[in-house]
Amino acid sequence: MIIRAKAPLRISFCGGGTDVAPYPQEKGGVVLSATIDKYAYASLVERDDNQIHLHSLDYDIVAKYHVNGPLPFNGELDLAKAVVKHFTPQKGIDLFLHSDAPPGSGLGSSSTLTVAMVGAFKHWQNEPLTDYEIAELTYQIERIDLGIAGGMQDQYAATFGGFNFIEFFDKTVIVNPLRINDSIINELEYNLILCYTGKTRLSANIVANQTRSYQERKPLVVAALDQMKNLTIQMKNCLLRGQLDDFGNLLHEAWLQKKHLDENITTSQIDQLYEIGRKNGALGGKILGAGGGGYLLLYCPFQKKHLIAEALEKAGGQVVKFSFKQRGLQIWEIK
Repeated sequence: MIIRAKAPLRISFCGGGTDVAPYPQEKGGVVLSATIDKYAYASLVERDDNQIHLHSLDYDIVAKYHVNGPLPFNGELDLAKAVVKHFTPQKGIDLFLHSDAPPGSGLGSSSTLTVAMVGAFKHWQNEPLTDYEIAELTYQIERIDLGIAGGMQDQYAATFGGFNFIEFFDKTVIVNPLRINDSIINELEYNLILCYTGKTRLSANIVANQTRSYQERKPLVVAALDQMKNLTIQMKNCLLRGQLDDFGNLLHEAWLQKKHLDENITTSQIDQLYEIGRKNGALGGKILGAGGGGYLLLYCPFQKKHLIAEALEKAGGQVVKFSFKQRGLQIWEIK
């Protein structure tokens, strides 16, 4: 029997950072995001022995362990080992992993891959986990068991799927699915450009710096997070009303605030690509995820989109086609 799971990557429009402790516990955070047609995959196959083989198809890595042996966290497939440790399989398995985007891309790929793995193990062991419990467990594995700095939004976006306004409080997360007219979603998708900068980054370092600055109550960082929370609410309302040009302008305001969180969020290359987009007609945009590299998102009037895309490509960016997807984690088995 083969069990497969896939979870969608996400675009976070605004609010990232307000989901990182201790901000949500103290003030409450909000994030607006949507999942896209890029996925992380996990395939679980039972073996006839007591060996656990972890396969990264993206990096051509295989790590082999015994069911009752240690699973050391040494920087090699640690997320997979942490998931295995939690579920403690009593028989041998092969676990195959693959993602449509590399870690550090800004699309939530690490958390999404972990959601897919948790989904596969849940199905294999017939665990009655709800979507909230899957997301909470994924957060625990990443942030608590492994101590990787980061927020809470990616785990919920990948599990639930679709357009969501997610609220984060001290001990509660509320996922609010947005009922957006299809014509609005199609128009938004038509007016957006997703551009790969060609570089990834270690998001945990940027998030750790941002968290430290907030804990030290640096006025610029605290004010930026507060304003991003307000902008997230405004952007959600614009989406629901179909006010997409206003949405694009708010993206620009959010990007200006995001850059206050840490100096490593942007680079000269990111700034250059963003300015090229703006000079050619983009209303706004932002670097996705923690920043420092990965994917740049731009909102463009449709009649200028092809010109902006051409200018970005000439400057070294790579424009990537995508579409929004409403479904979250999916699990199936092959006999």
